[in-house]
Amino acid sequence: MHLVIQSGSTSPAMPAPPEALVRETWVLEPPAPCERPHVERNDAGLLVDGLLARVARGRGALDVAVGEGLEALASGDRALQLGYSCIGDYARERLGIGETTARNMVNLARELRDRPLLRGAVRRGEVSARKAQAVLPLARGEDEAAWIERAQRETVRALEAAVRLARGPSEEEEEWDRIAVEMKPEDRAKLEEAMGLAGRLLGAAAPKWQRLEAICQEFLGAHPEDEGEEDRGGVVSERVDDWLEQAKEGLEREMNRWDFLEAVAPVEAPVAEGGGTAAESADPRQIDARLRELAAMRDRWDALLGHLAMLMKNVGLWRDAGFASFNHYCVERLGMATRTVEQRAALARRLHALPGLREAMEAGRVSYEKARIVARVADDATVEAWIRRAETSTCIELRREIDASDDTQMCARGELTLRVPRQVRVVVDAAVRAARKAEGRWIGAGECLGRVAQHFIETWTEAVPRRRTPQQRVIDRDGGFCRVPGCSRPAAHAHHIVYRSAGGEDDPSNLVALCAAHHLHGVHLGWVRVRGRAPERLAWLLPSPPLGFRA
Repeated sequence: MHLVIQSGSTSPAMPAPPEALVRETWVLEPPAPCERPHVERNDAGLLVDGLLARVARGRGALDVAVGEGLEALASGDRALQLGYSCIGDYARERLGIGETTARNMVNLARELRDRPLLRGAVRRGEVSARKAQAVLPLARGEDEAAWIERAQRETVRALEAAVRLARGPSEEEEEWDRIAVEMKPEDRAKLEEAMGLAGRLLGAAAPKWQRLEAICQEFLGAHPEDEGEEDRGGVVSERVDDWLEQAKEGLEREMNRWDFLEAVAPVEAPVAEGGGTAAESADPRQIDARLRELAAMRDRWDALLGHLAMLMKNVGLWRDAGFASFNHYCVERLGMATRTVEQRAALARRLHALPGLREAMEAGRVSYEKARIVARVADDATVEAWIRRAETSTCIELRREIDASDDTQMCARGELTLRVPRQVRVVVDAAVRAARKAEGRWIGAGECLGRVAQHFIETWTEAVPRRRTPQQRVIDRDGGFCRVPGCSRPAAHAHHIVYRSAGGEDDPSNLVALCAAHHLHGVHLGWVRVRGRAPERLAWLLPSPPLGFRA
């Protein structure tokens, strides 16, 4: 089978995908891996690139508008007036947009507020958000117009290099690695106990990688490595940034900034309710309504983006377009973060294998974020059950349930698999070497982590006695997290469902764990209400409930 190619004209991307663009996208079918050499690469590459670039431009315009709306909603208590303790929870549960993505959108919108010329260029589609992020440090005051002009004609790589040269080196974006270690049941049990103890020290919301880092740092404090020892026996692969940067620079010159590729017209961002100068007076419900409208448009663009990105990456068509890597293609041609594009391509591959999940997304039964979570675990036999579960759960409930299932399966398989920041991987490597040195012989990495965990348990168990106050017992009963549907924050208070001023008692059935924001603002200012008996028979009254919320 070959890539099916159908030509035809399309209009520039608008906030809703043009029908012609949709037709051209879905006529392209992914080839089987064994058939990739037979793809008509030149024609296919140019066609897929032209479609993908237009889709990225249209979706980018929506991201600008969504970011401005989220930035307006992040002001004051507006998110709490809708029932959410933070903008990340609102975006995940109400719009189907990941927390990290939402925070990045808000940060960019906030930075552009102080740079009116750059903000205008980004809103008109003349400068991509990725290029705007590159020049933000220097695009101020009298220099703003000059940096905008450079951003319109130079590559992201060249802009970042120019900014580094002008202001010196800055902190690089954190890289991530994957840890996969085989562990005996007794070592895994020690590590789980140590992770729970670290959670008591760091807070219930501390991610697993942060807990693992604390455990390993404690061991290294008692078993320091000899000077220079960190250079021996590590498993972190060498970086290839230097030669890759040279390849990028060479290709940019050779391809004359890819002037042979189809030129894509700028797309102006639609207006987000509450953005710009209206932010101070906008009603949170008006902002919410407009953001949900924009998010629905964004979902339609995401479907096209994922499908085309899957083709571009799987078949390797980015090489034919003259780019050094898929990352290079995403940043320079699409103006998007590579992880964003790869996530959508990965989901598109899973949707191709699970058509039932795609149909559920198209029918609005599950959001993009829920589909991404379900795609991790579903197969042909279980996909419909997972879809029904997603329909009646919030995103955070679904994620915690699947994470717990993953942990159980890893324990049964006798392994630890965890995605961690690169620096944490370095710390784990160092702790493994230190454990081997302390043991006086070579032992497996899983056994090393068991020794490291045991040291943490012995050091901190007595030093951190568990508080057994009535409030702490309620927080422990409720899993350590706020019970407001859709909230991801750790619990800090035990709230009386029937107020003590109204005769409510301190019985556990009249107490529910809440985060400080929901307790002090959401509940006591009347934006969030709860009644019933804890922990299972609670009824929540929320101004803007999450998708999948059950009253």
